[in-house]
Amino acid sequence: MFTGIVEELGEVTAVEKLDDASRFRLRGPVVTEGAKHGDSIAVNGVCLTVVDLEENEFTADVMAETLDRSSLGALAAGSRVNLERPMALGGRLGGHIVQGHVDGTGHIVERKVSENWELVTVSLPAGLARYVVEKGSITVDGVSLTVVDAGPDFFTISLIPTTLALTTLGLKQPGDPVNLEVDVLAKYVERLLAHGGGPGAGEPVA
Repeated sequence: MFTGIVEELGEVTAVEKLDDASRFRLRGPVVTEGAKHGDSIAVNGVCLTVVDLEENEFTADVMAETLDRSSLGALAAGSRVNLERPMALGGRLGGHIVQGHVDGTGHIVERKVSENWELVTVSLPAGLARYVVEKGSITVDGVSLTVVDAGPDFFTISLIPTTLALTTLGLKQPGDPVNLEVDVLAKYVERLLAHGGGPGAGEPVA
């Protein structure tokens, strides 16, 4: 589990195209410290498994399903990426509960620059709109953010200077894709309501 608090702005150093997958090599001195084979690291909000480690870099295999459902397929050598290690047991939940399972992709629609912050409009796939509410949480490229306004096919977020400086969201331009993960609690609630509120319509589970 992640929290959406990006630890490091890393970089893709190599991409190897395979038959039905890709192997990424990424540089991240912070997230690789103490890491080992099999550990998880979120890359632009996508939970990936460490395959190999060497000198502040790690490799991860990305299968076709992940490439199709996320923006990772657009990455190339030199691309900057948001990196986060899983939250340690007992650690502070600084953002919100993030699984690293991307629900879909959107695109930067517009950026409005203010003196101390930016208002960014992001397109929203129709199937995800019902999970996004004003003042609710959403993960954009692995960054935990609060929704300012939610429309039928868009939402807006406010980005403070720290977020702009320390994540890829400061680099994204209109038309650029971003990974979206909606609040998992909303999906669980929807599932429960669709099944009448759970086992026994409210009766305790044996």
